Amino acid sequence: MHVRRKLVAGNWKMNGSRAALAELGPIAAAARAAAGVDVAVCPPFTLISLAVARAGGIAIGAQDCHAAASGPHTGNVSAGMLVEAGAKLVIVGHSERRADQCESDAVVRGKAVTALAAGLQTILCVGEVEEERVAGTHCEKVLYQLEHSLPELGGEAELVVAYEPVWAIGTGRTATPDDAIEMHGVIREHLLARFGDTGGRIRILYGGSVNASNAAALFACDNVDGALVGGASLTAEAFVPIVEAAAKS
Repeated sequence: MHVRRKLVAGNWKMNGSRAALAELGPIAAAARAAAGVDVAVCPPFTLISLAVARAGGIAIGAQDCHAAASGPHTGNVSAGMLVEAGAKLVIVGHSERRADQCESDAVVRGKAVTALAAGLQTILCVGEVEEERVAGTHCEKVLYQLEHSLPELGGEAELVVAYEPVWAIGTGRTATPDDAIEMHGVIREHLLARFGDTGGRIRILYGGSVNASNAAALFACDNVDGALVGGASLTAEAFVPIVEAAAKS
């Protein structure tokens, strides 16, 4: 049986300013006190270098990268640029990018390949919308995304999978522990079937309105190896209790 360290990663999305970086101090203090837990924060591109300088030991990451190393891709940022800025990880395939930027599984896979090759820990997101959950096709949808989004493994960089019930993001709704156990179990089975023993070492995060009141119950679920946290990661007051819950799990 693999023992996987909990990972709590904050996704600031299109929020944050220089003033918001003051939140990193107490978050870093909580991370240092949370034995056995990895903590990361992914601010907007404009704040990455500044955040690295104030990280205090937590990992700073990005919310996306382009699959190409360079070229005519106005407004995009490459994995190499992120590394140069000091980023240690990157999120790819977030549901908001899949929807708003119409990113296909193939596009997401290309980004993951590039990010891993650049040495970035890569958090690859999958998840179903409410209609698929109601129709009972949620597992089928996530398995399809895994089959077509996951890159082959190799090198030193770590691949992490994040399950996002899209219907729970920003709505205040959260999957029940039974929902999380079911989907994380399905994801684990796929990882083991595809990557063998290595699939047992890949961390699977839950991401869908995680907060201080539901974090402990989610972290207690089988195959829930941490959380990808949205709105609750914007302040230390909301984020630190999630880190503390991970340390106690």
